Amino acid sequence: MAVESLDEELRLLDTKLKQLKLDYEQYFLGARPREPQQLRREIQKAIVIHSQQPIRNTALRFRFNGINSRFQAFKRQWDQTLREIDAGTYQRHVFKANLHDRARGIDAPGAARRGASGGAPEDAKPGGDRLFDAYREAARSCGQDVSALTPEKLERVVEQQRTALQKKLGCDDVDFRVVVKDGKVKLKAAARR
Repeated sequence: MAVESLDEELRLLDTKLKQLKLDYEQYFLGARPREPQQLRREIQKAIVIHSQQPIRNTALRFRFNGINSRFQAFKRQWDQTLREIDAGTYQRHVFKANLHDRARGIDAPGAARRGASGGAPEDAKPGGDRLFDAYREAARSCGQDVSALTPEKLERVVEQQRTALQKKLGCDDVDFRVVVKDGKVKLKAAARR
């Protein structure tokens, strides 16, 4: 294969990869109705073909390896985002759904804070839906079964802990937040005086 033709093919492949990246970004934002699968298959096919041919020119081989590495990284990122969309946990879609619910007058408490399982403080009054949502999402992310978890069950546990801690610490109230430690979801309490 001539160096000039391979150079042109790699330039075209790089251009197609940039276009595919833009197409996926538009798809994830909702500007494109369908996933750009055809262009993705086209690029995948070209990479497989070039991977099976020896590239003797070091500069061209380096360029091809860079394009291939970028494509593989993008593929992992896109596939992860597609899995989140299928599972209903993709942050942009959750945020949009909450905005639409608020516009229609439906209260969607805490759903926009699904990613708050890393220890961010939550409203933890006994009926705190945000605490329940954060706890449920953190448990799901750790692979725990949350099918039996209800807001009422969590509320009972929180109220028992609140009462015990108020007596023990002599404080007015106790705030709770969800934390994940060693792959386990826990409620962390902080006294409010």
